[in-house]
Amino acid sequence: MEPDLFTAAAEERQEKDPASSPLAVRMRPRTLDEVVGQQHLLKPGSPLRRLVGEGSGGPAGASSVILWGPPGIGKTTLAYVVSQATQKRFVELSAITAGVKEVRAVIEGAKRAAGGYGKETVLFLDEIHRFSKAQQDSLLPAVENRWVTLIAATTENPYFSIISPLLSRSLLLTLEPLTDDDLSALMRRALTEERGLAGAVTLPEDAEAHLLRIAGGDARRALTALEAGAGSAIAQGEDEITLRTLEEAVDRAAVRYDRDGDQHYDVASALIKSIRGSDVDAALHYLARMIEAGEDPRFIARRLMISASEDIGLADPTALPIAVAAAQAVAMIGFPEAALTLSHATIALALAPKSNTATTAIGAALADVRAGLAGSVPTHLRDGHYKGAAKLGHAVGYVYPHDVPGAIAAQQYAPDEIHGKRYYEPTRYGAEARYADVVEKVRERLRGTDRG
Repeated sequence: MEPDLFTAAAEERQEKDPASSPLAVRMRPRTLDEVVGQQHLLKPGSPLRRLVGEGSGGPAGASSVILWGPPGIGKTTLAYVVSQATQKRFVELSAITAGVKEVRAVIEGAKRAAGGYGKETVLFLDEIHRFSKAQQDSLLPAVENRWVTLIAATTENPYFSIISPLLSRSLLLTLEPLTDDDLSALMRRALTEERGLAGAVTLPEDAEAHLLRIAGGDARRALTALEAGAGSAIAQGEDEITLRTLEEAVDRAAVRYDRDGDQHYDVASALIKSIRGSDVDAALHYLARMIEAGEDPRFIARRLMISASEDIGLADPTALPIAVAAAQAVAMIGFPEAALTLSHATIALALAPKSNTATTAIGAALADVRAGLAGSVPTHLRDGHYKGAAKLGHAVGYVYPHDVPGAIAAQQYAPDEIHGKRYYEPTRYGAEARYADVVEKVRERLRGTDRG
């Protein structure tokens, strides 16, 4: 049998005993109109609508589609809806477990189905970024000859993870993370519809808020937790999924954290202050609370980048590159894997030597500028590249540092109003000790008082 999850036999079993299927499967949208979120892809005339034959122009011309987005937002669902709407066979493979052999088996099966029954095949390939270049190459003949309609899903940037020939032959659709409103609508539908829980239980506001937190924007996780809570409530003879019942059912304590309230800022502040105080364990605790609460990983990454300059600076010049790399990685992979990257950066920042000189230096300079100490740029530093500049004295007398020994020329750079002011006062912590030794010698050379 072909290695897919939605063969005709599997569909038949679901139709005979739908109650045995998980809630997430039962609530899978049957049409594009039932899909929650992704409104930018569902507008009339959009490529996705044309792919299923809606609107003018018929199906879209691309023979393959790449769905790019974080986990649990409906990539598999969209592929299934396309196959249902176009009445095509639906075959699902995962790049984690499948290889070239399985791909070829599906393609041969698609050829037989098209030749014998006139039925086209949709091949949904999950996590295509895990396929090697050679494995992705094996898909090209099927795509080019339209033996299958390939719908591939990836959580990684396709421009880095998918070969160019396949990418150029595909329609790339970027999926957005599901919002709390999207998940709330999905849960309300699951609670009331016959194929869902059919009104057997209700979900109070505090339990729904907790469910949204533990779901973290993942529709599958939300429905799985809802089903667990509903099963527990019904087993206890209750018609309401209380917060306590939900916590026990999903084995996860509610995180007291409001992403739009004071806790959002309090926990974020505690994370940064723990890093500043070099308490790596406390920092990891607050990071875990933010992750469990469903905080946007990009927000956490931004705070870490700020901390790298605000509290570490030149004491460890690698801190900022680590934080920036973490932010870039988070943007590419999303949760749950992004938790590892955020932990990596948090530990590195918490254990780094600390210096706030970047903060105090720019603060002092800004205070003087705001107080009116701006002054005129010295004439020898002004632009001398235009005709007539020399007559004005612009750039006259400027000493090119690379023309003198040590590449430091004794001349005035600051305006008269702040000449001699010191904004940067290095510490002797970590790597900044080197700057502390260097800066005084540089200042002496600039003043022409270097005694060699």
